[in-house]
Amino acid sequence: MSDDLNAPVAEPVADEVLLNAVDVARAALAEITPAATIGSPAGHIVEGEGVLSLLFENRLPGYPGWYWTVSLSREPDTGEVNVLEAELMPGDGALLAPDWVPWADRLAEYQAQKKAEREAAAAEGRPAPEDDFVAERESADGDDESDDEDLDELEQDDADDADADDVDDLEEADLHDFDDDDSADVDDFESSDLQGAEEAALSSDEEE
Repeated sequence: MSDDLNAPVAEPVADEVLLNAVDVARAALAEITPAATIGSPAGHIVEGEGVLSLLFENRLPGYPGWYWTVSLSREPDTGEVNVLEAELMPGDGALLAPDWVPWADRLAEYQAQKKAEREAAAAEGRPAPEDDFVAERESADGDDESDDEDLDELEQDDADDADADDVDDLEEADLHDFDDDDSADVDDFESSDLQGAEEAALSSDEEE
């Protein structure tokens, strides 16, 4: 009994009918992606007894290392091939980040590439291609100048508003002072007239 438990488990064998069902797999993929994105057969994976996945190279941009994968099964009695699933799946290492490259090495590679492009343009009599890095810096500088102009205009508007507020405050203060002065003058005038009338009446009585 122990010998049976320790015996290695036999791995499933690839079904020959499923291995040759390339056209069936391509037809299934054509229902979910353009035919131009499907490359050549790229191997297979035995999923189990009577179940197998066929892999095709992926020509879809942005998915390096991925494979179009179609899982197939075969009816044991009739031998009919069934499509279980069709999808785009990552291959080994497709989801791993690339090796880190120091900035100095990346910059040197970039500069060498731009130099080669300029030399090729000069040899063909074409204008030298614009340096993306320089263009980006110039664009950023232009944005800074625009921001400075906007800031100057904003500060000028604030100064104009402040001047207008000062004028309004000054006019209001002058008007207030003027009203107070006029009121005081009227009061003084009325008080002096009343006092003069009283003094004249007293003088008249004394003479009589």
